[in-house]
Amino acid sequence: MSIPIFLKSAAAAVDFPTDDGREVAFVGRSNSGKSTALNSIAGVRRLARVSKTPGRTQLINFFEVGPQRRLVDLPGYGFARVADETRERWRVLCESYLTSRRSLAGVIVTLDIRRGLTALDEELLRWLGPRGIRIGFLLTKADQLGHGASLDREREIAARLGPMRDLVRFSALSRLGVPEARAWIDAWLAADAPRRAGPEK
Repeated sequence: MSIPIFLKSAAAAVDFPTDDGREVAFVGRSNSGKSTALNSIAGVRRLARVSKTPGRTQLINFFEVGPQRRLVDLPGYGFARVADETRERWRVLCESYLTSRRSLAGVIVTLDIRRGLTALDEELLRWLGPRGIRIGFLLTKADQLGHGASLDREREIAARLGPMRDLVRFSALSRLGVPEARAWIDAWLAADAPRRAGPEK
């Protein structure tokens, strides 16, 4: 994966880049560490805007990592200090992207390891389920739990997600999980990689 270069922001589906090539999208609950994870994996400190205030990412942001290869940062879902109509606009925008984008080859989902899998995360997976899109789960903020506690949480979340899921504990501070996430992205963006996940066993 090359160093990402900002391509454009989209406030509506009509603003998306041409739907060709391959994309990997980052998505997660507000304040789950999504933008921080993207920056850490990309190796660019200020690629995606980071804030302690939920809802900082308000548009879908596209970054080019090669010819017809892109990373995509989606607005966080769930709590955000914005008007209801703005939150609903984000939901429609993200659902449109995730359910219809042909170039989408994989999705990185950030889950705060302390909170686990929420009802909103499960709703996201229901959107993606019929498409068979490849999904990798980053259990973010793993450094905020002790080693034993983080392993226990990983086992609990893995059990809820079921088999055949890519899952790794992640910390932007210690770089835990960064190599694994980069490997997923490189594989999904590869020209000969299948766009759909294989059947679960």
